[in-house]
Amino acid sequence: MPPLLFFTDPKRTPDPAAVARRLPRGSAVVYRHFGAPDAERQARALLAIAQARGLKLLIGRDAALAARIGADGAHLPEAQAWRARALKRSRPGWIVTSAAHSLSAARRASGDAVVVSVAFPSRSASAGPALGPVRLAALARACGRPVYALGGIDNKTARRLLDAGLIGLAAVDGLAG
Repeated sequence: MPPLLFFTDPKRTPDPAAVARRLPRGSAVVYRHFGAPDAERQARALLAIAQARGLKLLIGRDAALAARIGADGAHLPEAQAWRARALKRSRPGWIVTSAAHSLSAARRASGDAVVVSVAFPSRSASAGPALGPVRLAALARACGRPVYALGGIDNKTARRLLDAGLIGLAAVDGLAG
């Protein structure tokens, strides 16, 4: 699994390609297009960057687009997490992640990894109350698959995750510091 996921956000990262060009090799971009009319063009541009830089590209909420452009996988919102198992069966080489906003959702999730939100206070419009490192660590231990922390991740909060024993996997959303 990639050690870092970068989640695009059309409002906070209007140029996701610029961010993708700066990501460390081995990271992944999760392209969330939210129905943008140029979604396929943007996805193909990100795929070209990913391939050139040794990154992975996952398409958020749109497995059909991911398949059409040859992406490395898909990210499913919590309400669609039930689709992860079928996606893995139909595309065994894909990385499939799903979102979870609670312990019960994380336990129900299938696929390769769970992206748990909200780890720390976040500027995201959809952010709810932050879990913090202690509750996030308990959730990660209980869910039985790799867990990415999302929401409010920056250098300082990433250190707090390391101190809580959550090492290796983090996700950034938009313009985390």
